[in-house]
Amino acid sequence: MNISANPLRDWAPPSTTKEGFANVARWIALDCDGEVFIYRKFSELAARNLLYLQCELLDLEKHFNELDSNDAGSDDMDIKDAARTWETLTQQCESGNKEAQIRKQVIVRLRAKLKEYHEALILQEGIMRLKQPNKRVLDAYRNWFMKPYPALGGQAKKALEISDDLVNLSTLPEADILSSTLRRYWPVNEEFSRDGLHRIGRFSEKSISNIVAIISTLLAAILLIGSITSLYFATTDAVKLGLVAVFTLVFALSVGLMTNARRAEIFAATAAYAAVLVVFVSGNISSLQE
Repeated sequence: MNISANPLRDWAPPSTTKEGFANVARWIALDCDGEVFIYRKFSELAARNLLYLQCELLDLEKHFNELDSNDAGSDDMDIKDAARTWETLTQQCESGNKEAQIRKQVIVRLRAKLKEYHEALILQEGIMRLKQPNKRVLDAYRNWFMKPYPALGGQAKKALEISDDLVNLSTLPEADILSSTLRRYWPVNEEFSRDGLHRIGRFSEKSISNIVAIISTLLAAILLIGSITSLYFATTDAVKLGLVAVFTLVFALSVGLMTNARRAEIFAATAAYAAVLVVFVSGNISSLQE
């Protein structure tokens, strides 16, 4: 999704049958790649909730420590039996023993609170792995949402203000340079923003991924076949070394531009490619023709 500011002063936005939340939900759902599924993650509130749950468990932990100390220092065999045997504790609760009933209530409370806390931790860990939305998509969403007036009222109109607290629910495409360049010039299906002054272009990320895959495959074949063919017909060592240097440089650039490989991976792939060429040169194939 792209956005461009092209004023069309005589244009009026078309009428729509949806308004408010229904209109925003419809616009988000129109994105086939799901890039506009952008929402607040409420990091501060999530951290606060975990702190509260943690404090409740700390209080329960203190309570259990006090119960354990009382059990260890008590001479009452009923208390010691209840501390050792679950069936005894259950029987004491059923017979109306207040201390046993309180102990079991605390155990049940611990079970529920610990489950809630662990589930919150696991959910938050998953939220932390979600990535921030692409700036290009977020700019388009904000322009559509805010102009000429916020699409939603109340606190909802502030939902997109804090960029660092926004997450994208979809799997973001690879952030390689070639894909980013293609997105700027890719043919799009244009639609007008709500203010009639901006055009929003929608396109399928799958089509870009397919083109990048085709270009990458063709270039990989050219770099392998072209380098071997060139070295085969090279007659002097100086020319061979020059060709190895050129092809290795082109290979490193292609990996850096057309993939999202890390620097260490680029170094490793380039070293492997250069090693293949060096082995080919050192074989001195031309000597086999004599």
